[in-house]
Amino acid sequence: MKALHIITGLGVGGAEQQLRLLLRHLPVDCDVVTLTNPGSVADGLTADGVRVVHLGMAGNRDLGALPRLVRLIRSGGYDLVHTHLYRACVYGRLAARLAGVRAVVATEHSLGASQLEGRRLTAGVRALYLASERLGRTTVAVSPTVADRLRSWGVPAPRIEVVPNGIDLARFRFDPDARHRTRRRLGLPDDAFVVGGVGRLTAGKRFDVVIRSLAQLPADYWLLLVGGGPEENVLRRTAHEAGVADRVLFTGERPYVPDGTPGPDLPSLTSAMDLFVSPSPEETFGLAVVEALACGLPVRYASCPAIEHLAPANARRVDGGPEAFAAALAEARAQAPGPRTAPDAARHYDITRSAAQLMDVYAATVSGAPVLAAASPTPQGVSSP
Repeated sequence: MKALHIITGLGVGGAEQQLRLLLRHLPVDCDVVTLTNPGSVADGLTADGVRVVHLGMAGNRDLGALPRLVRLIRSGGYDLVHTHLYRACVYGRLAARLAGVRAVVATEHSLGASQLEGRRLTAGVRALYLASERLGRTTVAVSPTVADRLRSWGVPAPRIEVVPNGIDLARFRFDPDARHRTRRRLGLPDDAFVVGGVGRLTAGKRFDVVIRSLAQLPADYWLLLVGGGPEENVLRRTAHEAGVADRVLFTGERPYVPDGTPGPDLPSLTSAMDLFVSPSPEETFGLAVVEALACGLPVRYASCPAIEHLAPANARRVDGGPEAFAAALAEARAQAPGPRTAPDAARHYDITRSAAQLMDVYAATVSGAPVLAAASPTPQGVSSP
């Protein structure tokens, strides 16, 4: 089987890095097209031996990109086209159909209750999404929560398959040596209790809540924020206003898988943490939470569909603002630390399992048959065209 993955961009992000990790475990000959922004994940894919093509799309209304994408699909002899993220799904499904490929799969990574990849869910966004969805054959939801939202929008249930995001358990296994090296490199005091957060620095992630909670906690609490985004300066200002700027560290974007980026990678940073926090109230999966669990970290979160039905003992939901999170962080620290081992909830999302589930979807989509092995959520060098 030969497959083409089409994605909106390849900067550092959850969907983008999930695609790279997935391609390392799919027994399929895969190429990748990025409509825009061939960033560091594109470089990583190229280093992995994946052919990456930058389509050079100028914007959402660059209709000239459509014929270029159609020609690329036709020339590639692909058996299946798999699209990721909103713009790529809209253009990619149509291009695949025009190119004569009927086996079209799309993964819905980011459909929230009120937004889609940061877009407000207007009637226009919803109508265009549903119109393009009908051009595909299967829509993959990364969690039952996303599947429920798709059904509520009117996507027929037989067209939806749940295949959860996956993690590399071995990469996120707690490493005491990496913990020591990373904490020393970051200049963390020996007695610092490090609360960690990972994700895009956007308003929707609510990292400002954790910064404000830090002001209500003793001076040996530190916050390590891993990620980049448009709200970084706002968060830095919030830290200054709260009087905790000297206890909040911003690492910038860090890779999920090794790609030669200088500095500690995400697993090393996770090993350096003592507690993980995810204050975002509207997650579609919660990949960063699952990775933290894989490193044996206790977790406090506002929303995480990936684990809510699995109920790991060291993860608890927190409702409210800075006061609620401050109390939750202090309560978590007061508990005796457990072993830094991955619970069943993390092992449930091993990337090899997710890849096998996706292969069932691929086989059924290409053959036109129903998916026989349903993906149940219960425990068990860039070139131009």
